[in-house]
Amino acid sequence: MPNLYVKAAPPADLNRNTDWFMYPGVWTTYILILFFSWLIVLSIFGCTPGVAWTVVNLAHFLVTYHFFHWKKGTPFSEDQGMYNRLTWWEQIDNGKQLTRNRKFLTVVPVVLYLIASHTTDYQHPMLFFNTLAVIVLVVAKFPHMHKVRIFGINGDQ
Repeated sequence: MPNLYVKAAPPADLNRNTDWFMYPGVWTTYILILFFSWLIVLSIFGCTPGVAWTVVNLAHFLVTYHFFHWKKGTPFSEDQGMYNRLTWWEQIDNGKQLTRNRKFLTVVPVVLYLIASHTTDYQHPMLFFNTLAVIVLVVAKFPHMHKVRIFGINGDQ
């Protein structure tokens, strides 16, 4: 009897820490999370739409900077420590620069910045905080910043 099953070998470099971002619908889900976060901030705090967008923008900055650009390694032990010196951003798409995923993740903070700045009528201090957040996030995503550490942990750069 012939074997009806195909034996597929796993990809050579499957990184469970970043492969979830390749699933269909992740980009849509990401945008929906931001939109529903705005609705939650708007309804709980009763603030103006612009202030709510600024809160979402700054929260997005804090969360993504920490988890995408600051924390190194993976939460999984089966990678044998091969990603311990890399951030999530450096691991995504196996380190290849200027991919569709990286471009999407670069455009999101820029669009959030534009929405937050426009809906607050470019008023100080919201404009300052929104501008600071977008500059830090976009610069951290530049290809020239790959594996660049301003502050090394335990002496590693």
